[in-house]
Amino acid sequence: MAQVPRRFFDALAVRTWCGLSLRALGRAREEIDAINVYPVADGDTGTNLYLTVESAVAAVEAVYAAHAVDAGKPDARGGPSLAEAVGAMAHGALIGARGNSGTILAQLLRGMAQVFTARGEPAHADGRGLRQALRHAAESARQAVAHPVEGTVLTVASAAADAAGETEGDCAEVARAAYEGAREALAATPGQLPVLRRAGVVDAGGHGLVTLLAALVETFTGRAPGPGAAVVPHARVAHGAEDPVGRRAEEEAAGECAADEDDGNGPAFEVIYLLEAEDAAVARLRRRLDALGNSLVVVGGDGLWNVHVHVDDAGGAVEAGVEAGRPYRIRITHFGHGDVHTTGAGRPPRERTQRAVVAVVPGEGLAGLYGEAGATTVLARPGEPPASGELVEAVRRAHAREVVLLPNDVELRHTAAAAAEQARAEGVRVALIPTRSAVQGIAALAVHEPGRRFDEDVVAMTSAAGATRYAEVTVAEHRSWTTAGICQAGDVLGLVDGDVAVIGADVTAVAATVLDRMLSAGGELVTLVLGDEAPGTVTAHLEARVREAYLAVDTVVHRGGRQGALLLIGVE
Repeated sequence: MAQVPRRFFDALAVRTWCGLSLRALGRAREEIDAINVYPVADGDTGTNLYLTVESAVAAVEAVYAAHAVDAGKPDARGGPSLAEAVGAMAHGALIGARGNSGTILAQLLRGMAQVFTARGEPAHADGRGLRQALRHAAESARQAVAHPVEGTVLTVASAAADAAGETEGDCAEVARAAYEGAREALAATPGQLPVLRRAGVVDAGGHGLVTLLAALVETFTGRAPGPGAAVVPHARVAHGAEDPVGRRAEEEAAGECAADEDDGNGPAFEVIYLLEAEDAAVARLRRRLDALGNSLVVVGGDGLWNVHVHVDDAGGAVEAGVEAGRPYRIRITHFGHGDVHTTGAGRPPRERTQRAVVAVVPGEGLAGLYGEAGATTVLARPGEPPASGELVEAVRRAHAREVVLLPNDVELRHTAAAAAEQARAEGVRVALIPTRSAVQGIAALAVHEPGRRFDEDVVAMTSAAGATRYAEVTVAEHRSWTTAGICQAGDVLGLVDGDVAVIGADVTAVAATVLDRMLSAGGELVTLVLGDEAPGTVTAHLEARVREAYLAVDTVVHRGGRQGALLLIGVE
């Protein structure tokens, strides 16, 4: 069905643009994934853009739903204003941004939103306002990237803004000019990035932006750009005597672009998280993360930021966020060693790794620890368990033929089982190990060997997890009956294998009692995971107790961050 054209950029235009963009990316995501070779050939740019826009759509629909609920009130104003709608779109993209491309898109939308919110709450914007918004979007996105590279989505965004600035027409004319300028810039990207030229493709992120601008044209005209204009030009490397200049340029550029291309020696992890922090702390964070890795993009403002970086030290990247403020929704993806570039004609596929581990973890510190061990993690904040869809998405991000899934929580066994079934339906071989605590997951990871047969690896990991008793020390939230008696709100509880075993008033004393009970049955290794709210001296006390009372038992201490429990204990 043809869209109703819109003359101005108003709240309804924002809503329409969101819907059209999501549908367009849904059609183009596989093609965009297939040409994703920069900055890492991980074949997910189209998917990341789709998920980012999906979050933006949900935010805009939530604003419309809220206004619908208020419609019957005496002071109701009708639908949302332009500032509310475009602000919701930008905020939704920010909190749902995925990957390098999604994070930059979030900042592009935030830049647009800033132009309209700065004017108060106008009912709509004309062509002049849209031109200003596209210009500010391109500039703010470029500023958010630590080291801007030409031949990427940043170049395409700047070209769109330049082309839009050259027309004095209405919103439809501005949108079409931006789209055409972006298409021309996209076609030129292989000449700016040798990695694109060698692969014979245009920039994937730029392709995604062109797709969004085509949806913007349709928003104002009621028609998508014609078939001829919609074709995305893919560069093809010419070999032989027909293109001696291009071939020579390519050879000369090969060394220059070595640092930009993912040749298997780049950073091992992609780390993304939302961060609540002040501007000054974020400025320090940028400097620290820039020293740790590359592909650094920090977007947002007003106390909420989305941080994206490629690093070898995933734990260090997360710790830097903890020092800056409160990181959450942490996602750590191991790039693996099977990603390859292909050149010449044909699509540059991303090869699946043979095996991966996907784990649910309760805190930022553990997310870093698991990530360093090669696992793809899903963060479960207290009171916010992940849904099966999040686990399925993590399995997809792991991009492996075989996946070992560690739920690390007895309450997640059904959720994890549902995710495993869906992943199997997509052709992934999945083994679910019923780990009931993150310390059991640590034990399983310690014996994980991707090089051996899948069944043997799963048996070894299951055995290690099963041989690990687990406990936690936490604080009672309210008065209740337990297996150890009645507890009052504020009491310190020691749970062993999921049941309350000790009730007390002192964290260190309860932890020591719990540890003694666990070691009474023997053990070789004690793992302590300290939460942010636990006394800093508790682990030192427990380590000393183990040394003095339990010979030949080793102790390992990790910092778990905001993990809910004050202390997690594992005994192998």
